[in-house]
Amino acid sequence: MEIQLTAKQLKITPALRDYVQQKMGKAQKYFDHIVWGQAFLFVEKRAHKAEMVVHAPGQTFRVLATAADLYSAIDLASDKIDAQLKKHKERVKVRHKAKVSEIVPEAPVMENSSFSVVRQPVSAMTPELAVEEMESKGHQFLAYLDRTTDQIQVVFRRSDESFGIVHPVRKNKR
Repeated sequence: MEIQLTAKQLKITPALRDYVQQKMGKAQKYFDHIVWGQAFLFVEKRAHKAEMVVHAPGQTFRVLATAADLYSAIDLASDKIDAQLKKHKERVKVRHKAKVSEIVPEAPVMENSSFSVVRQPVSAMTPELAVEEMESKGHQFLAYLDRTTDQIQVVFRRSDESFGIVHPVRKNKR
């Protein structure tokens, strides 16, 4: 993350620059994609102020902290920006979980079609167990997770009353 440091009515020492970079660098632990940060340090009367701005894609975080000395103001601003970033990350995480855990509505079936959509949970089993479960349910086919290959497979009844298994394979792209 690139950090731009600006001071008003005071001189930026190398120690101060390193301290600000260290404190603003903590923001990287919340988001890897932070574009850049800005720190404004200034003195108004007897109060030292630190303003920090962190720019992330689609979001900008800004804080202002005031303290008796400059290092305390930087600490306060750093803590505030960390709190904002943490809160934002939790919101994004909760929002993402809600999208993932939503029940997907069934696809709309066209009026003149001769098929329907079936949503079925799959469980790990052997082909023999899959055949037994398919027969007990009275279905013509059953999708299951093969225990040995750890892949989704489909067992089905053929027209001559024997059974077949479909092993899905990706088609090679050329």
